[in-house]
Amino acid sequence: MKMFLHKLIIFSLLLVNSDGFQVRGPSGPLVVPLGDSVVLPCYVDKLLTMEGLEVDWRRSDSETLIHLYQDGESRPEVQQQDYHDRAHFFTDQIQHGNFSLLLNNVTAEDEGKYRCKVFSGQDSGETVVEIKHVERLIVSGSDHSISAYAGEDVTLNCSVDSHITPEEIEELSWKKTDKDGDILVLLYQNNEPLPESSHEQYRDRVEFFTDEISKGNFSLRLKSVRTEDKGVYMCQVFAGGVSANTTVELEQLGLSVLHIMVLILCITAAGAALVLCLIYFTSQKKDSVLRLHVFLAFCPNIIMFCAFVFWGVSEGSVNETVCCCALYIVRPLMLLWAAPYVTDFTGHINKLILRHSYVAEYVFLSAVIYSALLKSSFGKLLNYAETERVIISVFFGIMFLYCLCKIIYILVAKIGQKSGRIIDIFDVVSDMIFEFLPILQFILLFYMFGSGRAGLFIVVLLPVMLTMTNDTMFDRCFIRLDFSISVIRTVQLILMFVMNAAMMGFLIMTLETETDPIGWACVIVFLQILWTVTKMTDSYFSISRGFHRYVSVYLFGSVGVVLISLLL
Repeated sequence: MKMFLHKLIIFSLLLVNSDGFQVRGPSGPLVVPLGDSVVLPCYVDKLLTMEGLEVDWRRSDSETLIHLYQDGESRPEVQQQDYHDRAHFFTDQIQHGNFSLLLNNVTAEDEGKYRCKVFSGQDSGETVVEIKHVERLIVSGSDHSISAYAGEDVTLNCSVDSHITPEEIEELSWKKTDKDGDILVLLYQNNEPLPESSHEQYRDRVEFFTDEISKGNFSLRLKSVRTEDKGVYMCQVFAGGVSANTTVELEQLGLSVLHIMVLILCITAAGAALVLCLIYFTSQKKDSVLRLHVFLAFCPNIIMFCAFVFWGVSEGSVNETVCCCALYIVRPLMLLWAAPYVTDFTGHINKLILRHSYVAEYVFLSAVIYSALLKSSFGKLLNYAETERVIISVFFGIMFLYCLCKIIYILVAKIGQKSGRIIDIFDVVSDMIFEFLPILQFILLFYMFGSGRAGLFIVVLLPVMLTMTNDTMFDRCFIRLDFSISVIRTVQLILMFVMNAAMMGFLIMTLETETDPIGWACVIVFLQILWTVTKMTDSYFSISRGFHRYVSVYLFGSVGVVLISLLL
């Protein structure tokens, strides 16, 4: 029995004096904030000799080398690329048995198990450290929708969790979500706001609270709210390889004083048109009918002009406002020309108005519309190839040249009753350009709105359009077939209608990327209708001799269009 106790004591002493060691780690899994730093604990229960000491950190699931301590120094050159400059030993603590690893800028991909294995002489030991959860990127906004009056400033809330600094945010964007595609409201990138990236609808109306960005507050200030701003806005953040977002709904936009004025003016215009129309039908005196012509032509349209001025001020849509105001200010010219009894007007000025009112309307409206189109597309021109910029500039130049020549001719030759060779040159140039205006307009709009690749279609369509719009070429084609002039003109009208419909269809598809595609399409369609009317009433176009102006057409133009505008 004594011998057995003696051997047991000797064996115990040998175990105590052996070089065996135990590697210890954390008591449980680690939870780490995204983008933060974490220490992966790894240490031994006794001091080890530095000679031959090796510490190996790897991912347990993939055997990816995180970091290595070997031959008395760290070996960062052998690290896997994703951990280069992110994983570090506490070098001064290694001699004390602390082999913990500092992992910086933690990402979602860092979740998982890590093995720390220590080799010393013939012995080794290991422990496993688990990053169980990386706290995701937290982006918070408003819990309720926002209501405001049009014209007011509103704040759309968006906060990023405070452990993510602005420098760590790769990109933050505010977008208005829409079924037809998102609209970029404002962008934060490379540690700075980029207001020039905003969609034109929001440019100069949105901004961050600069002093609050350092606190993770990326709320958006939307100034001078418009009715079209109503909708859902999303604040989306990208950081640490992950993204998160929050949404804010802007709804129940109340009417401002200007909007109420617009509504009152529209109702007044519609009421005036209806009342004047009733008086028109019941009036029996010739003098009263002539006065009602003037009131019906001017009163509702001038009121609608004022309504669009107020609408433009409240909504800030300069191009649309200019086009609509121009349309209503020149519509009386067309109405006076189409009035059933306006031929009973006497006087030199009245006859000039009758003869040139529709031409003046077309020229004036063309100049306004193409000016607005040029302004809206000016920013796009800078992104086009040089050849396309030249083509678009030339076409715009031709359009404005026509308008200039025709205006000079009407003012000098028709109203000023002047004549001469120079005046005749202006008339000839404007008439030549007029014949090709639909073609030029068609090609210009395709190029301007980003559909220059439709060139093949234009090349195929061009000969047909040239033949259709040019009377001489059209007559030569059909007179040889022994058709009468009335048949030729009827066929030409049908072709003009079909080609205009095809052009409008292609243009509407082209305009889909614009802010107000329906509005632009309607204005261009109306401009094309004016061109057709001007073409039909040309002295060469013999069908114009039988072109009558009916009471129904006049009343629809003076009353119906105003009522439609009110409904829209």
